[in-house]
Amino acid sequence: MLSYWEKQSLLQYDCILLGSGIVGLSTAISLKERFPRQRILVLERGLLPTGASTRNAGFACIGSLTEILDDLQHMPAKDVVALVQMRRKGLQLLRSRIGDDRMEYRENGSFELISEAEAPALEQLVKVNELLFDILPGPAFSLADQKIAEKGIVTKHLVQNNYEGELNTGKMMRTLIDVAIERGIEIKTGCDVTHFEEKADRVDVTVNDELTFSAPRLAICTNAFAKNLIPRLDVTPGRGQILITAPVKKLPFKGIYHFNQGYYYFRELNGRVLFGGGRNLDFEGETTTEFELNRRIQQDLEDKLHNIILPHHQFTVEDRWAGIMAFGKTKQPIVKAHSSRIWLAVRMGGMGVAIGSEVGRTLAGMMQD
Repeated sequence: MLSYWEKQSLLQYDCILLGSGIVGLSTAISLKERFPRQRILVLERGLLPTGASTRNAGFACIGSLTEILDDLQHMPAKDVVALVQMRRKGLQLLRSRIGDDRMEYRENGSFELISEAEAPALEQLVKVNELLFDILPGPAFSLADQKIAEKGIVTKHLVQNNYEGELNTGKMMRTLIDVAIERGIEIKTGCDVTHFEEKADRVDVTVNDELTFSAPRLAICTNAFAKNLIPRLDVTPGRGQILITAPVKKLPFKGIYHFNQGYYYFRELNGRVLFGGGRNLDFEGETTTEFELNRRIQQDLEDKLHNIILPHHQFTVEDRWAGIMAFGKTKQPIVKAHSSRIWLAVRMGGMGVAIGSEVGRTLAGMMQD
């Protein structure tokens, strides 16, 4: 039962966005920059943003050498370059919007471990640098074998990525929420969208089967969960497993690291090692939106900690979690109009931290047009 006042003043908006992760908040902020007086509502299914926005490893990355080489096997070179450029522009926008200090953005070095089997990739290093020459200030990658011993890791070769950084995921999301609220954007959590209906002059969005909000425009920014709302989308969920150790005595490295075409990634975080990945060990099992641990992958992560990352150090695992990413037939995100009043910004391909802000800005521009 709603009062006259509630129906007249508390349910009507100029734009409604579904999802309060990086893309949803970035789109809302970009819209508010264009239309300062419009009422914008963000609806979040959980009490906290879920999916991958608050569950990632905090990598501000444009892509590793072997990952880009793999992309070149499946995508035209111009599309690969465009994707790297989108990552770079997204990170630049995120940094300018939030500020490096507020999300603890740092450039402590970014490296990729290259195994003996992957050594032929080094022959393509110059080629990839040339491919990215027009969108980066200098060479993207350089050989860094001389740094292997000091880092104490086990690898045949080491490649340095010269344009990647790291950030504090929690503080990044906290600041995005603060910026949105400062701009006058409303965020309502615990709102599970159970139905939406497009009408001639608006879209009605029903949450929790009991309350209906309305707006002339609706943006769906729920990434892997978008298929629950629009079943025919080319969106496949991909769960990522992560663990973090207790502080490690005399940890010999800082920065962020990738290996195996980006399927594994680790970093130093306040003297700890945060390590994630391994989805390639069980693609079928990790194609899910369930927030559960995969024992096989978690054990694999521990084994690699012992044998590759911390072979000379004792450690204990302090915490574990999983996040849900979204993938499709291509690595390009879906950013488009679904109908005359409904827009989509989903399927970030595991690149949400890097591209989310730029995707949000792009979507806001499309909705304005």
